[in-house]
Amino acid sequence: MIHSRKQTESTSKPATAMARNRSRKTTLIFFFLLSVMAFCAFVPVFAPLPSLSSNPHHHRHLHHHRRDQINTRKFEIDDDMFWKDGKPFQIIGGDLHYFRIPPEYWEDRLLRAKALGLNAIQTYVPWNLHEPNPGKLVFGGIADLESFLKLCQKLDLLVLLRAGPYICGEWDLGGFPAWLLAIEPALRLRSSDPAYLQLVEGWWGILLPKVAPLLYGNGGPIVMVQIENEYGSYGDDKAYLHHLVMLARQLLGEEIILYTTDGGSRNTLEKGTIRGDSVFSAVDFSTGDDPWPIFELQREFNAPGKSPPLSSEFYTGWLTHWGEKIAKTDADFTANALKRILSRNGSAVLYMAHGGTNFGFYNGANTGQDESDYKPDLTSYDYDAPIRESGDVDNAKFRAIRRVIGQYSSTPLPSVPSNKEKAGFGSIQFENTAFLFDLLDMRDMANVIKSENPVSMESVGQMFGFLLYVAEYASKNGGSRLVIPKVHDRALVFISCPSKANGGVSYVGRIERWSNQALHLPNKCVSNISLFILVENMGRVNYGQYLFDRKGILSPVYLDGSILHWWKMTSFPLQNLNEDPKFNPIIQVASSRFTKIAARKKLEYNSGDASKGPAFYAGRFIINKTNEVKDTYFSFRGWGKGIVFVNEFNIGRYWPTSGPQCNLYVPAPILRQGENVVVLLELESPNPELVVESVDQPDFSCGSNTASVHQL
Repeated sequence: MIHSRKQTESTSKPATAMARNRSRKTTLIFFFLLSVMAFCAFVPVFAPLPSLSSNPHHHRHLHHHRRDQINTRKFEIDDDMFWKDGKPFQIIGGDLHYFRIPPEYWEDRLLRAKALGLNAIQTYVPWNLHEPNPGKLVFGGIADLESFLKLCQKLDLLVLLRAGPYICGEWDLGGFPAWLLAIEPALRLRSSDPAYLQLVEGWWGILLPKVAPLLYGNGGPIVMVQIENEYGSYGDDKAYLHHLVMLARQLLGEEIILYTTDGGSRNTLEKGTIRGDSVFSAVDFSTGDDPWPIFELQREFNAPGKSPPLSSEFYTGWLTHWGEKIAKTDADFTANALKRILSRNGSAVLYMAHGGTNFGFYNGANTGQDESDYKPDLTSYDYDAPIRESGDVDNAKFRAIRRVIGQYSSTPLPSVPSNKEKAGFGSIQFENTAFLFDLLDMRDMANVIKSENPVSMESVGQMFGFLLYVAEYASKNGGSRLVIPKVHDRALVFISCPSKANGGVSYVGRIERWSNQALHLPNKCVSNISLFILVENMGRVNYGQYLFDRKGILSPVYLDGSILHWWKMTSFPLQNLNEDPKFNPIIQVASSRFTKIAARKKLEYNSGDASKGPAFYAGRFIINKTNEVKDTYFSFRGWGKGIVFVNEFNIGRYWPTSGPQCNLYVPAPILRQGENVVVLLELESPNPELVVESVDQPDFSCGSNTASVHQL
């Protein structure tokens, strides 16, 4: 540049004058261009240019380009797409429920979900898990929701949070706490009943502030929060839905995406969507249905430009009830159905990605034509999902779905972890430590409820387990006829002669909700007869019009056509997944000290009927080394029906005589090096050899399996 300037200075005057003119022109041009650039920079702030607004395709291109420049953390809906931090985003998610997995395995299962190709996790929040009794809040252990959400964030998984208050999910009472059923006058669940809404406000007033710091805009993983669940299949109380939206906005703010999920029909969407409240409407439908006409219908229930196609429950399998064949779906059929959604930039959430286990007493149930057509769910919630109950991924469905997702994932898929090693610890020998009736004398009489007529479990403050009803009646030649019109869910009936010093308790038969029949009570006494009715709560209905599902004896009890009055009710709740009752017979029956005490009890079970009555059995097995503590399964072939506890953890129900589940999954975190104690409450007929086999694989081939099953 210096050299050029020297050359200019040595030229003639005319040349110098021309140079000055050029310089002046250059300066003017420079300032003109600078002004134009400044004008162009500021004009878009105030108004779009006419030429851009007249060309919608060009405008959309610039709109997307402008989004790419956004650096703020934001998840939103626009142009019928999801946007994450200014870039289009396709949700490829899966349901995985923290409350169906031991916390020690949360990270393992989430990593397997990532290996499947998922970028988001959807989970319910069951109110009953976190508030099992009024005012008693549980957010630790398997209920540690915040830790689970933070783990999702650590693994770079977004979260779609299904906050309820109703969740369905094949979970007891659809996630509602059972104590809601004890309130009088009776609440109208899932409605704008003020008393019900007041309780929902109290619960959400605890839950939503806990998760608010974990919203995506606040630096957390939660990008969407669901309001209710498939409400269009239940009711049409719009005031209720609007109230939930108002409450969520107050507690979570205006930025978070609120959404609903409803079946993909006009009727359900009309009733379940929330128009005018900026709530996104998602859909679900049967796997194999053509998704795109349903997505077009979905658009009608969202604001213009606010309807990215989303199947928020893409079914990878199905649930199974006791007495049915295990539900199975074809791997390629499922994967191809998913491909029809993803190939056109649709989004989907696999229900389930990983099912897990209904530990404790939390399994749900369904009904058919009426509430007596009762169908309780298995302990296993395997769901025929690509990630099996034990976390196994070496299966055709996982591979087929992963192959499809890999074609549309924006990032390379992680490597697939190997299956966790399992162990069979062999035969576990049990011994009878006590009959259930031996525990009666150990109960605090203050906990025995007396009433003219039977009352429900919930009314005596018991939410799960068993309730014993006791009454007396006069003996009669030829015996008596017992009728209980309404029992929820399964009653075992016994009689004894209180006048005899050691008359024993004799099993008579059972009355079941789904096959209610009269029982003949034999006359074995010279005067009065004691009647014992042990009622089992087998899981509350979680879906449909019979949701208000109280447990116990819910009607008068008739003896020879007359109502039997004056009852004593004693609860046997046992411990559930997230609570330990004050009275814990499990610990007591597992000790030799209790065995000696029980042997001296005056009330004994009739030894002649030992194969037909509720009794506790204790067994022990040893694991020698820490590295030998592995997942296992307990096989209950040869046993009747009951509950199993491992190291005081309630694994759940077994019922091989009904099937199809023979083996119960026992995760390694529940086991320990050294002695492991297993306690069974067998209700009917123990294995003649009193042996349970610890094996290394599941088995769903028990029972007659004659019941119909939902086929996909």
